Amino acid sequence: MQPVMHSLTRPKRSVGGDLMLLGMAVIIGLGIGLGLLWVFEPNFFRGAPPANDPTAGERAPDPRTGRDVEEREAIDLFKHTKDSVVNVDVVVRVRSFDAGVREQQASGGSGFIWDDDGRVVTNFHVVRDALDGNGPTLRVVLSDHSTYAARIVGATPDYDLAVIQILDAPKEKFKKIRVGTSKDLEVGQKVFAIGNPFGLSLTLTKGIISALDREIDSPSGASIPGAIQTDAPINPGNSGGPLLDKDGRLIGVNTAIATPSGGNVGIGFAIPVDTVNAVATELIKRGRLLRPDVGIKLVDQWRVRRAGFPNGVMIADVTAGSPADKAGLVGLRKSLRTGDTVPGDIVLKINGTAVNANLDFTRTILNSKPGDKLKFTIDRDGEQSEVEVTVRGI
Repeated sequence: MQPVMHSLTRPKRSVGGDLMLLGMAVIIGLGIGLGLLWVFEPNFFRGAPPANDPTAGERAPDPRTGRDVEEREAIDLFKHTKDSVVNVDVVVRVRSFDAGVREQQASGGSGFIWDDDGRVVTNFHVVRDALDGNGPTLRVVLSDHSTYAARIVGATPDYDLAVIQILDAPKEKFKKIRVGTSKDLEVGQKVFAIGNPFGLSLTLTKGIISALDREIDSPSGASIPGAIQTDAPINPGNSGGPLLDKDGRLIGVNTAIATPSGGNVGIGFAIPVDTVNAVATELIKRGRLLRPDVGIKLVDQWRVRRAGFPNGVMIADVTAGSPADKAGLVGLRKSLRTGDTVPGDIVLKINGTAVNANLDFTRTILNSKPGDKLKFTIDRDGEQSEVEVTVRGI
């Protein structure tokens, strides 16, 4: 007998039942969604609030905590120093058809009051256009916005410094700046700059000393030794303004920035205050700076090393009648016997400090003063000796 095969079939699904389940799922989802909106976005059911409220009032300020130490330090420094800082403008007289003759600012920078007689120290390049007495004139704006004419006392492009004097202002207006020293400065110490960047008067910026003993170029092309590098923002208009330590003492004169764009990128330079002090004093005394000099020209450094001299700098020429000439120093010369060039004296040390590059020699001379006596250790034809050279001013 053959087994009976029963056919297997799937149970039929109810279409109505599926639709009912789908509808219930949709209703439950909507309920959950509306519940979440009610909890987290109640304004969805209430409508948007009105744009205007006639009863609105000013908000009460939240209480603040006390000033911290650094804030207090900066605030006090600015309050105590701002009256010593001035704006220095070079102005020209411009004739127009509608307004007649009027003054117009041609250039400008910053400066600071140096003494009780209203003398102001600034950069040479700030006042350069006013050095011609027949051209632009100077105007100084004090911290209280009072304005006075000024005149040039003295200026030196070699150090990018100038001294001007405020005219016809009452002496009680003059609050001279406190002066520090640049001998004990250290990389990392806090510094502050006050000036007039972009014509915005009395702006305070803060930073640190990034490096010391930098060389920067002066308007005359001479090197200014010992410059201070800082990351305190220094922009056009800060030139001639003071760089201060945390006690509000002058430690430098802001003079230049290194920048590819013309704006501050965190590399600024200041002329050290010890240099400023000496130069400003000379300008006030004589109206010009006597540049320290000993009457020596040096052979190019690479030629000296190439010739086999591993140390020191070689004298190329000595000016007749100069301090070096009087001390018996000699430069390159011709041998009377062979006609060959004889090496000049090699300066190995000055006052016991090794001189290993032309820049070392130049820096030492520039940091001296007319009348200073310098002890030169020299090598001539393989024999060392010491000679005393008195610095002159030229």
